[in-house]
Amino acid sequence: MATTEWNRRHILSLEDFTAAEYDIILQTAASFREVLTRRTRKVPTLQGRLITNMFFEPSTRTRSSFELAAKRLSADVLNFAPGTSSLTKGETILDTAKTYLAMGTDMMVVRHQQSGVPQTIAWELDRLGAQVGVLNAGDGLHAHPSQALLDLFTIAQHFDPDAPRTALLAGKKIAIVGDIVHSRVARSNLWSLTACGADVHLAAPPTLVSKPFADAFASESGSLSVHWQLEPALENADIVMTLRLQKERMSSNLLPSLREYHQQFGITRDRLALCQPHARIMHPGPVNRGVELSSEVMDDARISLVQTQVTSGVAVRMALLYLMGGGKSVA
Repeated sequence: MATTEWNRRHILSLEDFTAAEYDIILQTAASFREVLTRRTRKVPTLQGRLITNMFFEPSTRTRSSFELAAKRLSADVLNFAPGTSSLTKGETILDTAKTYLAMGTDMMVVRHQQSGVPQTIAWELDRLGAQVGVLNAGDGLHAHPSQALLDLFTIAQHFDPDAPRTALLAGKKIAIVGDIVHSRVARSNLWSLTACGADVHLAAPPTLVSKPFADAFASESGSLSVHWQLEPALENADIVMTLRLQKERMSSNLLPSLREYHQQFGITRDRLALCQPHARIMHPGPVNRGVELSSEVMDDARISLVQTQVTSGVAVRMALLYLMGGGKSVA
């Protein structure tokens, strides 16, 4: 278990995270990964704490992962459902948050389709003097910290299963392919991967990524390149991270067709021949089969880390809740 002190009450973005903080999370997640392999996969570290999952938009992996993580830490969990809540009667989001605060919640996990909602809730709780942590589970086009952290853990674990750490990413070529401009996952991954010294290559049609967009994520630690063709990004890549085409966030005419996108940017077994022999494929899910990834690649456990990412998500989210909750031991 990491021994360095953790000082963040909220986790809203990875923009200002340090390599030391990433290592704390990786070390803590590795400890919980071991817990999840035991016959009894539960520890009492957050027993008596109340965690509220406030998800204002649909989610399968993230919501289920946070709920399971909280229960594995022995916390009590409240799940908010917007369709059956007082929001339908005109209650504001902040009043909803204050309702859960009055019920004694210790941490709020917030997901919303609009950027800035988790930050606004955190500001209001701080203004009220509440010692309640807010964890951003995805907001608009802004950020998805826990997804990027589980991706980081998955990559580091791939290179060293026994001791995942940020130093393993230094100089590694990581290709991020897909709908980058609409992806909060991409934004958070750009902060974390470049901070850890990775050589990141973005590949997408010009309508889905631009050089000015990439410039906003420039880092002194790693490097960042933009390609409007797939092949230069894949050449000698160690990891290929594909992203879902977020049709619900797109305006019209950004792509000629999904078929043409797959022909130009879809990941197939033939295209993986450009990568390092040890290269692995990742995707945050849900996957549009035959668009971002061929089913052949998606289902090949020898090269796909997609299911590993889901498993990693529970350990990483346990680590985040543990650190925010000030837990002391996983024994």
